[in-house]
Amino acid sequence: MPVSSIPSFSASANDWAAPIELPVGTSAIVYCEGQFGEQDGKTANGLVRHSEKYSILSVIDTTHAGADAGMVLDGAGNGIPILNGLASAIAHAGFVPDYLICGVAPADGLLSADQRTVLLDGIARGMHIINGLHEFLTDDAEFVAASLLAGVTITDVRRPKDKKDLHLFSGRIFDVTCPRITILGTDGAIGKRTTSTLLVRALNERGIHAVMVGTGQTTIIQGGKYGVALDALVPQFCSGEVENQVVAAFEAEDPDVIIVEGQGALSHPAYITSAHILRGSQPAGVIVQHAPGRKVLGDFPMVAMPTVVSEIALIEAFADTRVIGVTVNHENLSTEQLAAAIDEIELETGLPATDPLTRPLDELVEMVLQAFPTLNPKQTTHSAA
Repeated sequence: MPVSSIPSFSASANDWAAPIELPVGTSAIVYCEGQFGEQDGKTANGLVRHSEKYSILSVIDTTHAGADAGMVLDGAGNGIPILNGLASAIAHAGFVPDYLICGVAPADGLLSADQRTVLLDGIARGMHIINGLHEFLTDDAEFVAASLLAGVTITDVRRPKDKKDLHLFSGRIFDVTCPRITILGTDGAIGKRTTSTLLVRALNERGIHAVMVGTGQTTIIQGGKYGVALDALVPQFCSGEVENQVVAAFEAEDPDVIIVEGQGALSHPAYITSAHILRGSQPAGVIVQHAPGRKVLGDFPMVAMPTVVSEIALIEAFADTRVIGVTVNHENLSTEQLAAAIDEIELETGLPATDPLTRPLDELVEMVLQAFPTLNPKQTTHSAA
């Protein structure tokens, strides 16, 4: 197999390694048994919707076998089939793909016995492993031995750099002159990354140079140029690492606006990442993603969902910023219920609201331009004239 030298984690190392040999190819199968389309399948869901780095050939999930992945997620086919096992996925491809990506993202970040078996099978067949879990496979003797025997690599996406290479908050964020907009939410796995990706794409299509900074493992796996798996860091470095990625994006890209992916929720009892994102990125505006059809927190059914009004109040009390709009996750809502929910949110908050997945993306762009009119290329041209 042709190879190229790309920075990664070696199967025998316990930290960020020097460049090692990875395949030139980008073909990949995503393993998401029993979770595709669900909250704990968010990594697979994201890769099916958007991937700059890998060519996704199929998804493994016996519960949806035979379906089109796009139809399951969004009701629109995308040609990526869902198959019932690794052997079927390889047979469908007609060759052994370069990568097997672990597309499940459970709250505990650990592999089950069955999941281990499938990933080890992939290694034995000669596939490189991409792992976004908190459980680092390069620390697992069985996985290390198997990968060495098969001559493949394992990439633990969430493994942080050495502490000597991490950044504390420095204040460099105040040198970033373009607006930062952070996409926060009222729960985890609610669509913040999807909204961020769609917004960046839509802004660029309108002639507004937007760059995304990711804060989770899925964005990194998708091929995001700037980002950090924030929930794998020692808290002391979280704000600084967010700041460092935003500054890096600003200095390298000279963007008109930077969109920062959110994590969890500021009100969430189990996560503190939203606080670090607000502190590190110092956003001029925040968009809040909300799921009106969700009554309890996704992985914590003992906790009721916050209201979008209470989340907005908390964000604006916690940080020197303002919420500029609300994006709606349409799960568990009919078309009529979604329309009513958007109308209700707009009345309650006085802010624009939209569903980026079912409504025109122009609505999302206009939400930003209403808050930051100087970003509008037409207005800039008119002013210059």
